[in-house]
Amino acid sequence: MIWVETIVNGVLYGGLYGLLGVGLALIVGVMRVVNLSHGEFIVLSAFIGVSLLGVFPWIHPLVLLQAVLINRVVTRPDPFAAILLTFGVAVVMRNLMVEVYGADLRHLQAGRLAQASTGIGDLHVGVLPLLILALSIALFTALQLLLTRTRFGRIVRATADHRDVVRLMGVNPGRVYNLVMGLSLALASVAGMLLAIRASFSPYSGVERLLVAFEVVVLGGLGSFWGAMFGGIALGVAELVGLRLDPNAGPLYAHLLFLVGVLLRPNGLFRVRA
Repeated sequence: MIWVETIVNGVLYGGLYGLLGVGLALIVGVMRVVNLSHGEFIVLSAFIGVSLLGVFPWIHPLVLLQAVLINRVVTRPDPFAAILLTFGVAVVMRNLMVEVYGADLRHLQAGRLAQASTGIGDLHVGVLPLLILALSIALFTALQLLLTRTRFGRIVRATADHRDVVRLMGVNPGRVYNLVMGLSLALASVAGMLLAIRASFSPYSGVERLLVAFEVVVLGGLGSFWGAMFGGIALGVAELVGLRLDPNAGPLYAHLLFLVGVLLRPNGLFRVRA
């Protein structure tokens, strides 16, 4: 029964991993850009939750970053321009968070909810992980419906496939990219605060968050949102099973699963474009 609980908890934890990666999957699928500052924005959201500060009500720095900087390089034939730009942003953000918040580990308290549990027979799982998985599935479903059943979604998909053609139809690709980046930010913010409840973090945790998000996106398939969910679940199960086998393993087994997955299926579980 303890192994069943481990696998169930891995699935619940993996749902959160999937949520970490879906915002990055959205950016990769639409703009063909790997945002290396994605992890820093996840950590920044966690700090905002801990310090009880409100997010900017009308415009977020990431959307401003997209409009002022990234849109200037995303259309260049050299794909490394945007990657180098977001890498520089990540370094600056990391040092700014150290300056503002310090380098100590933080944790977001969930009160009694963090200790609540439910179960069937001898199987016991936490209420909070169940709620997080339910929220992750709801957000994935909403994102999928938004991109496949709405006019905005059709514009986003058309822009991703034929950026130059949609200009002829009166669509401004830069504005579409701004909205997509804002949507990615919202998903990263939710993931950042939820992960802060389950794990400690510091300004230097962005690299770890980005690594998880990147593995989720690649394992699930570039541009596939549900692939990101299943990829996250696979990594979550591998990590908790690995910790059960070896308490000192940390995320080693999750990284090994990613390596094996890339070797066996280089295109990921699902190769669906946004």
